[in-house]
Formats: sequence, structure tokens, C-alpha cells
Amino acid sequence: MERKQYGLPTAITMIVGIVIGSGIFFKSDNILVATRGSVSLGVLVFVLAAVSIIFGSLSIAELAARTDKPGGVITYAEESSGKTSACIIGWFHTFLYYPTLIAVVAWVTGIYACILFGLEGTLTQQILIGILVFGALFGLNLLSSKLGGYFQNASTFIKLVPLLVIAVTGFVFGDVSDIRYSDITQMVNTGWITAIGPIAFAFDGWIVSTSIAHEVKNAKRNIPLSLIIAPLFILLVYIAYFVGISIYIGPEKIMHMGDAHVYTAARHLLGPVGAKAILVFIIISVMGTVNGLTMGLIRQPYALAMRGMLPFSNRFTGENARSGVSRASALLTLALVLFWTVVHWITQRFEILPNADVSEISITVNYCLYVVLYIAVIRYAAKGEIKGLWRGKINPIMATLGSVMILYGGMQNTYFWVYALVCLVFIAAAAVYWRRVGCKRGQEEA
Repeated sequence: MERKQYGLPTAITMIVGIVIGSGIFFKSDNILVATRGSVSLGVLVFVLAAVSIIFGSLSIAELAARTDKPGGVITYAEESSGKTSACIIGWFHTFLYYPTLIAVVAWVTGIYACILFGLEGTLTQQILIGILVFGALFGLNLLSSKLGGYFQNASTFIKLVPLLVIAVTGFVFGDVSDIRYSDITQMVNTGWITAIGPIAFAFDGWIVSTSIAHEVKNAKRNIPLSLIIAPLFILLVYIAYFVGISIYIGPEKIMHMGDAHVYTAARHLLGPVGAKAILVFIIISVMGTVNGLTMGLIRQPYALAMRGMLPFSNRFTGENARSGVSRASALLTLALVLFWTVVHWITQRFEILPNADVSEISITVNYCLYVVLYIAVIRYAAKGEIKGLWRGKINPIMATLGSVMILYGGMQNTYFWVYALVCLVFIAAAAVYWRRVGCKRGQEEA
């Protein structure tokens, strides 16, 4: 019997806590680089990228309301599009999506920890600190799922402090002349679309809350509500922060300073001691993102194994009484994160993905996979099982258009097709595995 240990607040804070916490802090400079320093174009891309997230969450909320079985998005795919789709999405999330996100976000804690303690901040040192942070949070969730939930709730509220302080400061003391509306009205090129990649990273993670859906009280009500409330709140906070820090520091300075621009803003505002305090808040904030992703990832192999969608599935189905997850499932995810951390180090060390990282392309492909779920919503509407023009047609169509837009933005990356090929290999492997092994196993069990 599944334990219902999380309420609506945890479901909401899990989404907010995963999405807000890393991308917005270290991707603002990437966004401005892509828009050539245009704040107004940055806001435009935020809104456009949010189309996919907001309408996507509204669409998936329809599928979440239909079940409270474990597995989250794997369950939604299985029940609406079949077991092959479920296996593909499950493998993609387990082997690529979650571990690449964790590898990158954990690295971000190393970046800000080096700034906080005045360390040299080499790539290797930053990544080693990130590994230590991930290891600590991994152990916390393996020790007790409740401790992981408590940390998620606390870190979510803590992370709003620097965002709101900098946003308010920017609007009060910033130079609004840095916002040029003519950049939109007199647009001369579409290079700004490349900002969709880093913005998609900054927005990503909202789907992770579905991984704990079976552990949420009244999941059919609370998961859909969390998928609606959280993304709208995040959009407002992001735009306020992005505009605030851009007009306070100035776009040119932000692009020049890179990830250190947040510390500079805090130092100007609060002095050296206050700036250190803000950095502590930011580090806790980013750790909250790592924690939420870890909460989601360690449950993925278990969700696949209970459906026979992993080799040696019987080894991953044993549930630990204290943590509520399979130890074997958790250890597999630990190995995956360490592997992708090494890959991330290589891509950064040799500048293989300029102005990007290993997670951005997996995020892009991930949004393409969601289209399968959006189409399922349209099918349910055609059958009359989902009522209303907005719920059954407009929401999933807008979400699909948002995914197409994110795909187009991701394709601007020089190495998109190389990494996309890696993604396609895992997708094909999952499809072949289920059709050759999974179906045969299902027939034997029947």
C-alpha cells in the first residue's frame, strides 16, 4: 500500500523549488548574450517559452486528474498512449533528462560556493563541490523521504528571498532606459530565438512533481492544482527578477561578468556581508533544485521496474521502508549522475557546447516527447472524456506549439544534432527493449 505523505503545499513547493533555484541565477547572462543585451526581447522570450510550460502543465494536469497510480508521467503515458510510449519516456527521463539536469545544477552550487568562499573556482573544483552536494542530498533522500520533503519546502521559501530583494531593488533604483521597446517593434533579426534554450533550462523541472504523485494526498486534485498554480507564479517571479537585475546592473555588465553578476548586484545593494548572505540563500536555493530533482530521479527506475520496463526489473522493485524507494533504484541513479557529471566536465573543459551545457538539448528533446501526451489529451476530448474547448483542444495545441518553438530554439545550438542523436539512440533502445523483451515478458506472465 502506497503511503500518502505529501500535501498540496509540498507538491507546489516541489515544482517552484525545482524550477526556481539555478537557471534564473546563472542563465540571465546567457539570455542577454542571445538577445544581444536586449531586456525587452528577453522578457518576450520568457513569455513565449512560458507558453509551453503553462499550457503543457494545464494539459498534463488533465492526465494527472485521471489517476493516482505511481510513476507520474510514465503512468500518464502508459494509460493514454500505451506501454511503448511509457517505456520511451521512462528511459529518457531515467538515463538522460534527470541525471544531466542534476549534473549541471549541482555544478552551479560549486560555482557559487567558490564565489562565497573566495576560492579559485576552477571547473574541476566547482564540479567536485557539486558532487559533494549531490551526494549529501542523495543520502538525505535515501535516509528518509520526509526529510527530503522538509528540505524542499524550506529551500523553496529561502530561494525567493534573493529573487524578490533583487527584483524590488532593480525596479526602485534601476535605469529603465535599458528597456528598449523598439527592440521588439523594430525587430531586424531572429537571433534572439536562441535565448529559448537557456530559458527552457530556467523553466524546466515542473514535470518532476508527478514522480511523487502516488505519495501525494488526494493526488487527483492536488497534482493538477500544483501544475497550474506553480508555473504561473514562477513566470511572474522570473520576469520580475530578470528585468530587475538587468536594469540595476545593466545588460552589458551582466554579459561581461557572467555568473558572478548576482554577487555583484548583492554587493552593490547590501555591502560585502549582505552579499555573502545573499550567496548563502542562492546556494540553498540551488540545493533545493538538486534535492527536488533527486527526489524525482531515484523513483524513476522503480516506476519502470514495476512495469517490467528495465532489464533485471525484479532487482529494482523492493521498497525501502524508511525512504519509500528502492535502494537498487537509488544506486543506479547515483551511477548515472556521476557518469553525466564526467560528460559535463568534458563538454565544459573543451568548450564543446558554447553558451550551453549537456542538459539543454535533453530538455529540448524532452518537450518533443511531451507532444505524445498533448495528443492524448486531444483524443480524450474527441471521445468526450475531457470537457471544454480550452481544456481539450486549445491547451494541448498551445502546448504543442510551445514544444515546437523550444525545439527550434534548441536547434540553433551548433552541436544540437550530435547530442540529439544520443537522445534518439536511448529512445530507440527503449522502444526495441519493450517490443522484444517487455511484450514477451507480459505474455509469459499472462
